[in-house]
Amino acid sequence: MSQSDKDRHEIRQLVENWALWRDAGDWDRFATVWHPRDGWMSATWFQGSATDFIKASREGFENGVSILHFLGGHTADIVGDRAIAQTKMTINQRASIDGVEVDVVCTGRFYDFLSRHEGRWSLVRRQPIYEKDRLDVVDPAASLTLDPDLLNRFPAGYRHLAYLQTKAGFTVKQGLPGLTGPAVEQLYSEGKQWLTEA
Repeated sequence: MSQSDKDRHEIRQLVENWALWRDAGDWDRFATVWHPRDGWMSATWFQGSATDFIKASREGFENGVSILHFLGGHTADIVGDRAIAQTKMTINQRASIDGVEVDVVCTGRFYDFLSRHEGRWSLVRRQPIYEKDRLDVVDPAASLTLDPDLLNRFPAGYRHLAYLQTKAGFTVKQGLPGLTGPAVEQLYSEGKQWLTEA
């Protein structure tokens, strides 16, 4: 296997471990995917260091917050000891809105900035790209009316996820990258700069 193939395999494994270990609550191993000093996570409900993200995720997990991730296609651009990886994904969250149990599914990509640290790849920054989402009532006999003003406060790519999380008490960040638009173009530019500086 060439070094390039080895790198791609290791990066893909890191991305898969992120999802598996986080969703299973395997916090010690989850911590190993991040760069030990510079790890940074951005999400709808959280923006901060990997250490703080692990702590917040663990607290949510132990309090019954149900957020699961599923992965699809993957690619990585590698220059020396730096890489940009993109992985198709869905974020699945179950919670109650106004007493009605719902599922939200958000489809998008993980856009990851990676570096080789002490001989192995590590996650320096993760920024999801939110392409589209939907909300479904779990019990088909139940009904739910959404507040259109609250729903329309958020971008189309994650408005239902943001609605659910806002109702659950989270502060949701505005202006995150979607399929198109200035935010995702800025992210792509930052990704190119990351590789240029390798």
